[in-house]
Amino acid sequence: MARDPAVTNRLSTLIAQLVSLTKGGQLHWERQLGSAHRYARWKNNLLILGPAEPISDTKIQRYLFVTPFDSPACVEVNSGDEELGSSVMELVATVEQMSKDEPPTDPFALTDEVLGRLSS
Repeated sequence: MARDPAVTNRLSTLIAQLVSLTKGGQLHWERQLGSAHRYARWKNNLLILGPAEPISDTKIQRYLFVTPFDSPACVEVNSGDEELGSSVMELVATVEQMSKDEPPTDPFALTDEVLGRLSS
């Protein structure tokens, strides 16, 4: 099924913006402990980029999954997409470069901040 060119253009613009924000350090990606992807929070959305295998493994298809925190709606674009696949791969390469030295995190860890929000 062909995608509307206006939708493709908007998705291309979105991915280019994510690349730019990542390169500029305004968008911070993390890798969850034991997970196969990286994630970031942006404009009340959860961004998932995966899998987190080395980019040198070119046989693995990559994906960008975007879902709002307040809605079940979602968008997924993968590296097999004829029009947007190269943009997804540019984002994968940028995220890998910017976050390669960061240790995995546990976003579900109980911290004083989380416990404070629950008991307030």
